[in-house]
Amino acid sequence: MATVDTPIAAGDGAPHGEDGDYRRRDFLSIAAVAFGGVGVAGILVPLISQMAPSADVLADATTELDLSAIAPGQAIKASFRKQPLFVRNLTPEEIAEANKVPVASLRDPETLAQRTKEGHTNWLVTMGVCTHLGCVPLGAGEGEVKGEFGGYFCPCHGSVYDTAARIRKGPAPKNLMVPPYKFSTPTTIVIG
Repeated sequence: MATVDTPIAAGDGAPHGEDGDYRRRDFLSIAAVAFGGVGVAGILVPLISQMAPSADVLADATTELDLSAIAPGQAIKASFRKQPLFVRNLTPEEIAEANKVPVASLRDPETLAQRTKEGHTNWLVTMGVCTHLGCVPLGAGEGEVKGEFGGYFCPCHGSVYDTAARIRKGPAPKNLMVPPYKFSTPTTIVIG
């Protein structure tokens, strides 16, 4: 009597033959994908790392200022991210004057409390860049024109800011910007 051999399908547990071919093919496929992934990572890592900020940019990311030498009523000019920064130690009279202005009457309505840190309402920290066309207003330096509201005056187009650096007159659409900052000690701030 003749016997008929039936073919064994791949993956049926055949000890030799076609099943070994499938394992080899699967290994080669996985190895090729892994090799391709390593190649792609080898290309992408340098491309992405070149977009990281350089050391000089990271150094300018924050600025620390000691406020202990700024007398009440005095302002200083500093630099933050290569732009002028104004820090003013407001007197009680300047604070009272800023607080009595009706906020609804302002072009860019903000209270002094919104522009300063709680418990430090005498310290006003703003960018020294006019919001009209980017000129540097006067008023932070000794003897500079402060404008009719006692704050800052932009000589380029006549914008006038009050003691809280809020726009009161002229073409500027917004108040002087308050950058992100925090008090690290009672007399030291970290900007940025």
